[in-house]
Amino acid sequence: MLLFLVSFFRVPARRLSTGDDLVICPADGKVVVIEEITDEEYFKDKRLQISIFMSPANVHQNRNPIGGEVVYSKYHKGKYLVAWHPKSSTENERHSVVIRNGHGEVLVKQIAGAMARRIVNYLSVGQKVQQSAEMGFIKFGSRVDVLLPVGTAVEVQLNQVVQGGVTVLAKLK
Repeated sequence: MLLFLVSFFRVPARRLSTGDDLVICPADGKVVVIEEITDEEYFKDKRLQISIFMSPANVHQNRNPIGGEVVYSKYHKGKYLVAWHPKSSTENERHSVVIRNGHGEVLVKQIAGAMARRIVNYLSVGQKVQQSAEMGFIKFGSRVDVLLPVGTAVEVQLNQVVQGGVTVLAKLK
């Protein structure tokens, strides 16, 4: 049990990816959704959603997908549906953050799953953040959604294994 807990909270040394027009993966895991959705929380319009499922074996540190200014940060109480359930994005406990830079705004949702009962988010509105820096973590399996402008060039595929801070999810226009 101790080994599991130590491995769960690990923060491996990595060569982090950066680029003003790049959206870097915020979490380790597997891409489980790439689809167009209508965002009801912040944008109130159509967005491209990329979702990463984090199993209990993944590193659970979450990273900023872009650098810029935090313009929205909100915690939502909710259910604890399994993280791959389609309604987990809107019904589960989650913390949503929007980061804005010269290329646009990106919304990141840290979503609790059936086992994950605790979301930690370090960001606050008005804060300037660096791309790939730590934004928080989710304990024991979960999901992270990234909402992008429609038409963004996606650089990953469904079921692709990704690394937080390393894998390029997309390129902003």
